Amino acid sequence: MASNRRERLGLTSQAPRRREPDRPSRLRLWLRRSRALRRPAALATIALALVGSLAWAVWAADPAGRAVRLVEGLSEFGRGAGLTVTEVVVEGRRNTPMEFIRSALGVARGDPLLGFSLEGARERLETIAWVSRAHVERHLPGRIVVRLEERQPFAIWQHNNRFVIIDRDGLTVATEGLDQFGPLPLVVGANANRIAAALHDLIVAEPELAERTQALVRINERRWNIRLHNGTDILLPEGAEAAAIERLGELQREARLLDRPLAAIDLRMPDRLVLRTQRQDAPAEPPRGAPPPRRDRG
Repeated sequence: MASNRRERLGLTSQAPRRREPDRPSRLRLWLRRSRALRRPAALATIALALVGSLAWAVWAADPAGRAVRLVEGLSEFGRGAGLTVTEVVVEGRRNTPMEFIRSALGVARGDPLLGFSLEGARERLETIAWVSRAHVERHLPGRIVVRLEERQPFAIWQHNNRFVIIDRDGLTVATEGLDQFGPLPLVVGANANRIAAALHDLIVAEPELAERTQALVRINERRWNIRLHNGTDILLPEGAEAAAIERLGELQREARLLDRPLAAIDLRMPDRLVLRTQRQDAPAEPPRGAPPPRRDRG
């Protein structure tokens, strides 16, 4: 009876149960997982502190040669601390050749990270034709990040029998492979590259004119002609291009003027429109007795 009583109450002589360990808190788990990261972070902090001390000492001890010695000291210290370039990341590149970027950076894997001049690299990158702005950053322990803002291809500029790609500011960004940038406006004439963007924007505002435009031609560095795909030249007045293009758009909507076989549309006089018909071959001599051919006036 006594024995049965103990079993029911759990008082039988059995080996004591092992107590399960308490589950670690989230903070303890995070500390365990981040243990591998704490050592590099601590080394980087110590390295920066030593670099600051070294820079101050060099600056105070030798003002004349402080810059050169500081760079040399940073390079040697960084190499000794294991701070070398392990990766170069380039963001925002679309048209800039990679070989130009590598040459401008002038850095290779294994070079001292702290001896790398961010400002010097930025200045060299911004001498590349495609690069409008460059941002260069150093990320410990060994990464260099380059962010580029590239110029956008705007038009093909023809001058002195030479064709180049320009941006909206008229700067040349490419001299080869012109067909890889898709259909672009053609700009012709001396200094036309610098001021073509404003005229192009006026033309784009008139869709029927824009789809017929083949080239923007600068005449004697004073005024513009618009050459259409059908061969018609539109003569614009000097300094009054906006009003003339607006007037041309109205004439197209009302009279389909751009669809006519004309050699030229002269808009240089605000109170007069001059149309020149296309030259045609002289017709054959009519037979005797036939009425003379009827001539339509343009």
